[in-house]
Amino acid sequence: MFHISEKGRGIREMFDAIAPRYDLLNRVLSLGIDRRWRTFAVRQLQIPEGGKVLDVATGTGDVALEIATQTPESVHIVGEDFTQGMLVLGKEKIAESPHRSRISLVNAPCEAMPHPSRTFDGVTIAFGIRNVVDRPAGLREMHRVLKPGGRAVILEFSNPRSRLFKALYHFYFRRILPFVGGLISRRSAYQYLPDSVLEFPDQESFMALMAEAGFTRLRHFDQTFGIATVYVGERD
Repeated sequence: MFHISEKGRGIREMFDAIAPRYDLLNRVLSLGIDRRWRTFAVRQLQIPEGGKVLDVATGTGDVALEIATQTPESVHIVGEDFTQGMLVLGKEKIAESPHRSRISLVNAPCEAMPHPSRTFDGVTIAFGIRNVVDRPAGLREMHRVLKPGGRAVILEFSNPRSRLFKALYHFYFRRILPFVGGLISRRSAYQYLPDSVLEFPDQESFMALMAEAGFTRLRHFDQTFGIATVYVGERD
């Protein structure tokens, strides 16, 4: 059984607390741009008829539903998250969608996935790898459950390279985001967010972590002046 660290428990409790307002806050705080990023990320997958996709840190199921929209009816999607509160809301959202028969949900951490090796044709994680306490272990697990030739697509916040845009971005993240987040939900969660983004590795360093986990043919695509980045890697 996987042992969740004290930091991991704290992150899980925080996301449990903000789950009811999570989707609203994402839309408000990103001005809706997060949807475009997710759509682009899912387009990087190459899933065959009858294939299987794993969406790690699925939250309320936004990416799982986007995968269902973009793939054939024969493709099955598994959404996995270690926060029960998110999965409860995700289950409700999926049940109301036309894709409900194609998506199943699992409660598990990224570092210890309850799936056999070489199970999935694609693995995604959007805005979740930043919150994985043991990031190298999480990446190794993503690599393990991929079939040979399978592709991992990771969408995560990043730091803009432009000095001017970075200054504006940091002001927004440090001052405006926690204030707006506090009006709608728990302020402390939206103080954690900028801290976790600012300490996240740059694109080259993160791709090096992916390479250490076994991924090959690595590339990345910066989104909206580098606010977010889509990373793509494959399993040989």
